Amino acid sequence: MEEKNKERNGTNVMEFILLGFPGSQYLQMSIFMLFLIMYVMALLGNMAIIILVIANRRLHTPMYFFLCNLSFLEIWYTTASIPKSLAIFLGRGRSISFTNCIIQFYFVFALGSTEYFLLSVMAYDRYLAICYPLRYSSIMDSQLSLQLAAGSWLCAFLIILIPAILISRLTFCGPNVINHFYCSIDSWIAISCTSTFEIEIAAFVISIVVIVCPCVITFLSYIFIINTILHFPSAQRKQKAFSTCSSHLAVVLIWYGSTIFLYVKLSNISSDMNKIVNILNTVVTPLLNPFIYTLRNKEVKDTIRSSLHWG
Repeated sequence: MEEKNKERNGTNVMEFILLGFPGSQYLQMSIFMLFLIMYVMALLGNMAIIILVIANRRLHTPMYFFLCNLSFLEIWYTTASIPKSLAIFLGRGRSISFTNCIIQFYFVFALGSTEYFLLSVMAYDRYLAICYPLRYSSIMDSQLSLQLAAGSWLCAFLIILIPAILISRLTFCGPNVINHFYCSIDSWIAISCTSTFEIEIAAFVISIVVIVCPCVITFLSYIFIINTILHFPSAQRKQKAFSTCSSHLAVVLIWYGSTIFLYVKLSNISSDMNKIVNILNTVVTPLLNPFIYTLRNKEVKDTIRSSLHWG
């Protein structure tokens, strides 16, 4: 009872300090330059994929429609956290208001959740294309493609409203320092002076819906894909089938690899190591995606060559 009274009487903190990465000014400037270069390259790479797909009619297929959605998502996913991080590394703008922190949290996690759903949709698309090639065009038509993409965006943005609303009800009356370069659920839980039980339960349930369910869909899709490919009679057909899904599989492995590290935490993993892995999710993966799809996808490479030759 006495503890609850202290919580009620405490001053509600409405501004927070984002620590970023500790170190000398030289280290901060080095990290700033690294982040800036990766951010600009991620933006340019993903914009190039979108322009390439829109400009070439041969790429107007469900697979590249989903790829456009993924590239559009990556542009905003990095933009939700990196510009603020750049200001932190410059030693400016470390403070962030409670409202802006929630807004940043909402968009980072909503966009990240959309990526899980989109990757599972893309795996399902490859499953239909390889396992049911004769029926693929009739099943995965433009209407279903649009519904799956829109559903991925809508479900993610709706489900992340739940923790965002719960966070807005928390009280912060102690330290206002967030040991991260953006606002995350762990940060809120660590510094809140009121009960975080509801948000921890919500985060657990949402992680099952957002991470585990898409992961199962993706995993099962690739089991059926690989099983089907192995039964192809010719080696050339096997190679062609693998090439159509290898890019997506590479992106899935990078994305889920960093997710497993972040959410299946070991006790000896430091907060700085967690921040480094977060960099992999927020800027490195969006940077790598265009290159992976360009270098590992024959159809995209052929389109780029023909476009450059035409130019």
